[in-house]
Amino acid sequence: MPPVDQVGRRGRRRAGPGGRRRSGRLRELLFSGVVDSFGNSLGWTVVLLIGSARGGLPEAALYSAAMLVGTVLSAPVTGWLSRRLSGRWLLRGTATIEGLLRLGILGGLVAGLPAWWVAVAIGLMNVAAWTGYAGMRAEVSAVDGSTRSMTRYAVGIAGVEAAGTALAALLPKGAAGHPTGWLLVAVFLAYAGSMLPTMVTARRARISPLPGASRNRLPGPGIPTTEVVRRAHAGVRLPSVRLLIAGGGIMLTAAGPVLLAVPVTEELHGSGWVAGAAVAFCLGTLLSTTAGGLIARLRLPAVLRWTLWGLGMLVGWIFAPSYAPMVLAAQFLAGLSQTAFEGDMDARVAAEAQHSAVTRDLAYSASVRALGGAVAVRLLPMLVAAPAIGTVASGAGLLLGVTAVVLWAGLSTVPHLVRRLAH
Repeated sequence: MPPVDQVGRRGRRRAGPGGRRRSGRLRELLFSGVVDSFGNSLGWTVVLLIGSARGGLPEAALYSAAMLVGTVLSAPVTGWLSRRLSGRWLLRGTATIEGLLRLGILGGLVAGLPAWWVAVAIGLMNVAAWTGYAGMRAEVSAVDGSTRSMTRYAVGIAGVEAAGTALAALLPKGAAGHPTGWLLVAVFLAYAGSMLPTMVTARRARISPLPGASRNRLPGPGIPTTEVVRRAHAGVRLPSVRLLIAGGGIMLTAAGPVLLAVPVTEELHGSGWVAGAAVAFCLGTLLSTTAGGLIARLRLPAVLRWTLWGLGMLVGWIFAPSYAPMVLAAQFLAGLSQTAFEGDMDARVAAEAQHSAVTRDLAYSASVRALGGAVAVRLLPMLVAAPAIGTVASGAGLLLGVTAVVLWAGLSTVPHLVRRLAH
């Protein structure tokens, strides 16, 4: 792979000299990402709390499902736009659209617009949000693609999201379930205004469109048309269907209680525990790298590892509906397990991907997880009320536990078959 300070055939612009300028650009990207994530987590938590106050858990679940559907749709949108727009215009365009939709969503909820209208806007907002997030990660990678820089960016965002969620949960609320007066104005400004640093950061974007994006582009000299067609078909090959189904299945089975933690905790135990749960989730994410390394040493098949992470996401929620302090333990384990699972799955998908398709394949990896989560958060409130979520967590945990035992037993009896199917 060519160094990032050279102009490569993959469409990356000159990354500039290293040293102080490079570290300054990394700080700029991290600052804009942190500000955006804080404003987003603050506003999104208020959106969920308003939805919960208006229509209970079903309405809050509808909004969470719409968010995840938008994440799913962002993968093909990201691939299409990244081939046609430079990093500057991609970041500015998505930030502008996302900021306007943030205003419309929060304003629509306060004005009492129908839930379906809000849900559609949430889906569109998350298409823009996740497309922009992919662009930001590409910019970080263009400056410094080391594991340290990428991890620092991810951990900084995870930490500030917990702060935004906790602050939103502790804000005083009026009869309609949301802050009023100057506090409501401040939430509006933070929710939409937090996109401004991203728009400023975009002026120094270094990613350019990949060559060959135009549908009318002719083959280069000496390249037969049949070869261009062959390459095009090779370029659309998706990641392993087996891995995608397994990852989506884990999220479908285990992610419902975790993704509905804010409205469920608010309904069962009050706003104070929402703030504590957000902090506990953040602490869990910080330990996920260490936990993932320990599990990796066991050299278990991928699907067995993912099943164990799914159990970790669920086990605390068996008791959390009945005992408020267990919400903290549940979210700590969920933060650790979900982050480790996502990192494990992404690493496996990236290892099997073609070098030129790593970004696209990772987008599909995130999308299939989001699809499983979307189905889970939509079905869960339709099946049970909030106090009975512990029962559902028990059943899902039993299913994953039996799966793990069967896979473990298979390693002793038919190891070659199990490793072939589950590795």
